[in-house]
Amino acid sequence: MVISVKRILFQGDSITDMYRVRDLDHYAGCGYATLVSAQLGYENPGEYTFINRGIGGDRSIDILARIKKDAINLKPDYMSIFVGVNDAWAEIDTGNGVSPENYEKYLSLIIDEVKVALPDIKLMILEPFVLKYLILPDKYEELRAMVEAIAKAAKRTAEKYNIKFVPLMKKFDDALKYAPVDFWTADGVHPKAPGHELIKREWIKAFNEIK
Repeated sequence: MVISVKRILFQGDSITDMYRVRDLDHYAGCGYATLVSAQLGYENPGEYTFINRGIGGDRSIDILARIKKDAINLKPDYMSIFVGVNDAWAEIDTGNGVSPENYEKYLSLIIDEVKVALPDIKLMILEPFVLKYLILPDKYEELRAMVEAIAKAAKRTAEKYNIKFVPLMKKFDDALKYAPVDFWTADGVHPKAPGHELIKREWIKAFNEIK
């Protein structure tokens, strides 16, 4: 029996990147992308290949700028997009971020570009999140409000294109009932192993609904 191998692409910022090896796709970093690859690969031997193209520090506009090389040219069958916290963080920290309005515009352009080139692709958008800890602690309320606005823009975009939206903000907020923020994340944004496991479980749950 010949198995048609499907290609899964993880696109995003440092939460996706997680120290992946740039020129070796089988070293996909130490985050949720590897956890997803491990579970799906084990449960479905030979059915999927996995590519991580997350880049630390990326905002939505940065992903848009590299969408041809790091998405379209790879011809994925599935792609998840996980970006937004840097759009807010960079704005509040250095004034070089992306407003929720422009985030929505850039995210829409990303989807438009991909769907024109790859009309059969299946997409997922993961919700950006932030918790109060080491990232801009004196400006946390401002940061949280902007990330929430960007998260709403991500959800609106998913609904506009009928794309699967993966909620994460409330999942992490609820996780704090069981363990403190430094158990789940290193700084309020970058997950530790249990945080990546949380993302992996939500990712796979969404994937099973669209595959």
